[in-house]
Amino acid sequence: MINPLEIGDLKLKIPVIQGGMGVGISLSKLAGSVAREGGMGVISTAQIGFREPDFLKNPLEANFRALKKEIAKAKEIGKGGVIGANIMVATRHYKEYVKNAVLAGVDVILSGAGLPVDLPEYVKGSKVKIAPIISSLKAFTVISRVWERKYARYPDFVVVEGPKAGGHLGFKREELDAYTPENYERELTAMIRQAAELEIPLIAAGGIYDRRDLEHCLSLGAAGVQMGTRFVTTEECDAAEAYKQEYLRAQKEDIVIVKSPVGMPGRAIQNAFLEKVAAGERFMTGCRHCIKTCDPKTAPYCITRALINAAMGDVDNGLLFCGSNAWRAQKIERTVDIMEEMA
Repeated sequence: MINPLEIGDLKLKIPVIQGGMGVGISLSKLAGSVAREGGMGVISTAQIGFREPDFLKNPLEANFRALKKEIAKAKEIGKGGVIGANIMVATRHYKEYVKNAVLAGVDVILSGAGLPVDLPEYVKGSKVKIAPIISSLKAFTVISRVWERKYARYPDFVVVEGPKAGGHLGFKREELDAYTPENYERELTAMIRQAAELEIPLIAAGGIYDRRDLEHCLSLGAAGVQMGTRFVTTEECDAAEAYKQEYLRAQKEDIVIVKSPVGMPGRAIQNAFLEKVAAGERFMTGCRHCIKTCDPKTAPYCITRALINAAMGDVDNGLLFCGSNAWRAQKIERTVDIMEEMA
């Protein structure tokens, strides 16, 4: 039997957190369906308002408006289940995104792509649970000490995202090249021990795809897992059908590490767009003010535009982030069936 996951007064019947996937991959439909089945559904706030009519002129206002709408829809679909928001620390106006998510009634905020050292300050006075997404024991130690010293608290839980994850990765390219399963498991086990000492639930992430992966992580002492890639090829995923078909088409050798224009390595599906970028073509048209580390003067393409293109089905002109196991997808599934497998 798989035990439920308790995070303060929140309870997940199935200890599975659906990974936040932007731009436009995990919105209300996917997050709500996972929450309804007993897991935690997570909305990515990354350029969440790209479908709003004024997005190009007023991206910030459009994003905040869409965030409120998507959380409300997810809550409705989720029928009382737990809804989280994934907000990257590297996002411009990070503080405002957090405060807007709290006002919109989200249950949990998860933050990676940097250390969310001041996140407790931004949720003060609310019941919202907060969790850093980290990739190393050092980061875990730092964030725990800072939060304890400044705010007299620890994270409500922590997500440890390993090198097999999708999208932007918390590792340098040379670290990814030197990765071995044994090294990662050693690091994960050390973090599980530290989490146990602090009485913080630890969630393992990166490369989690099926029931066997869940059972292995639980056997190591993790309290649950975070899965992203597996949920992309579901009926409920918010991405366009063409996006999902690219996952079904992908072979193992098609999954590559790319250098993102925002300065971080990332994992994606090799396609015509990446071939054009590798050949030196430049696709920088305007700036959508998304990530602090992006320099529009030197960036080969606008990552917002590339991710929006992909999410809307223009896959030949888009960037398709994915986890290391995307090649294992063989069919379009239902969220309820995945959650039953994990239960």
